[in-house]
Amino acid sequence: MGAGGRMTEKEREKQEVLSKRASGGAAVHRSPTDKPPFTLGQIKKAIPPHCFERSVIKSFSYVVHDLVIVAALLYVALARIPTLPSALQLGAWPLYWIVQGCVMTGVWVIAHECGHQAFSDYSLLDDIVGLVLHSWLLVPYFSWKYSHRRHHSNTGSLERDEVFVPKQKEALAWYTPYIYNNPVGRLVHIVVQLTLGWPLYLALNASGRPYPRFACHFDPYGPIYNDRERAQIFISDVGVAAVSLALLKLASAFGFWWVVRVYGVPLLIVNSWLVLITYLQHTHPALPHYDSTEWDWLRGALATMDRDYGILNRVFHNITDTHVAHHLFSTMPHYHAMEATKAIRPILGEYYQFDPTPVAKATWREAKECIYVEPQDHRKGVFWYSNKF
Repeated sequence: MGAGGRMTEKEREKQEVLSKRASGGAAVHRSPTDKPPFTLGQIKKAIPPHCFERSVIKSFSYVVHDLVIVAALLYVALARIPTLPSALQLGAWPLYWIVQGCVMTGVWVIAHECGHQAFSDYSLLDDIVGLVLHSWLLVPYFSWKYSHRRHHSNTGSLERDEVFVPKQKEALAWYTPYIYNNPVGRLVHIVVQLTLGWPLYLALNASGRPYPRFACHFDPYGPIYNDRERAQIFISDVGVAAVSLALLKLASAFGFWWVVRVYGVPLLIVNSWLVLITYLQHTHPALPHYDSTEWDWLRGALATMDRDYGILNRVFHNITDTHVAHHLFSTMPHYHAMEATKAIRPILGEYYQFDPTPVAKATWREAKECIYVEPQDHRKGVFWYSNKF
């Protein structure tokens, strides 16, 4: 293997090149699966030291920025949209929902950083901010913090990863081909995944790692958590319950549909973005998965995909196009991640994966091509996505 992760021609031949074509027509080349010729320490040395510095003031500036926009949009929805003619309201409300949902997704990302202690140097402050922001979005903060950290500890592992864990062909339900091999079934699957995927994951561990018994993010005594974490799971439940009670009081005062219009639909859009972003980060024909005979942390962390969401990259605080760096250094604040990504790309070489395919096109392609995983060469512990039935 050459320096910086560059494969020689001979090594490249050993890596099977996908015969399938991406939607844009370009060949999709699989990520290398050999142990990288660089270490995590070498990657870190390539990043300017200030990228690892967390500033309370700067981090809070992003919170204030997003919440001010949320409040301004809410004012428009409550004070301005009702004064418009009925025909204009029909267009104004969907516009509000979309924009508000995108901005609230940015708030979600900041809360997610708190769970990684990327917000500040003070873990208690991070947990307070994360608990407040995530509870506002009906997310059990500590519950998701711990399961998500285990995802970061086991990314790409077929046995221990926590989210969007692909199945092998023999584990698929008999009706799977009928869903994925026709456009209507595929579209229904995408819609269900984007609308119900997040609550089903929290409540039923849908698409998550198999556990020996029922797993739920709201259950302090469930198999996801250990004894040291159970008290904090209770706190997460209290946070979500408090916000739910506040929403019930708002509904009793202003009406159920009022709450749906100003909060419920934007939250649904937040949940959809969350699922889609995570799905596209970890689902791609070029990304390998490993069983216990091959998996190691660095190769697993590199088995993720940076994507381009256009202007939404900034709205989402670059969780979309700097996800590789985030998996390598999860305590790095988002406002340094772009600089860090540019610094590590020459070191990672072909181990760095970026796909500029438009999001809608990529979602359709991945839903069509990434149905299950199977070993497809002499490396039996390395698994690749396939869709052949």
